[in-house]
Amino acid sequence: MSDNLELEKKIKEHSDILAKLGTDLAKNKFSYKVKKKKSKEYWIKRITDVKKYNQKGLEYYNEIYSMMNVINKEESQMFLLRIGKFRQLGLKLIEIMKKIKENPTIGDSKDKQKSQWSKEIGENLIEQSGKCLQFERDMNVVFRKFYEKYVKEILE
Repeated sequence: MSDNLELEKKIKEHSDILAKLGTDLAKNKFSYKVKKKKSKEYWIKRITDVKKYNQKGLEYYNEIYSMMNVINKEESQMFLLRIGKFRQLGLKLIEIMKKIKENPTIGDSKDKQKSQWSKEIGENLIEQSGKCLQFERDMNVVFRKFYEKYVKEILE
């Protein structure tokens, strides 16, 4: 009986931390949507925003991992791999943004003389941004299913 109470207490602690981190993420109002801006200042701010969001996202997903690890080690290990991929996708997005920051005219959609390199960077940015968004959605679906299957029952 005390094992069940201990498990419930741990899950409740993780749940409370997740609620706070989730609120922080929501306040951030971050969007992966890409705007075609040609100002270096925009890209500096955008890179900073992505870094902050990814850091908070990693805190959130690591907390999910910790909760999952208490309940089901195998599923938590799979989620840990997803966290690594989330980080990797975010770093690649930042890397692309840094290239644009160094040459902000890449973001100018009115430039008819764009080089092939500029076009590819722009396309890579849109593609990578979409991958990040989709992967994060998938991670949230995995956690929701896990929550429904295990956590909800423990907290009731």
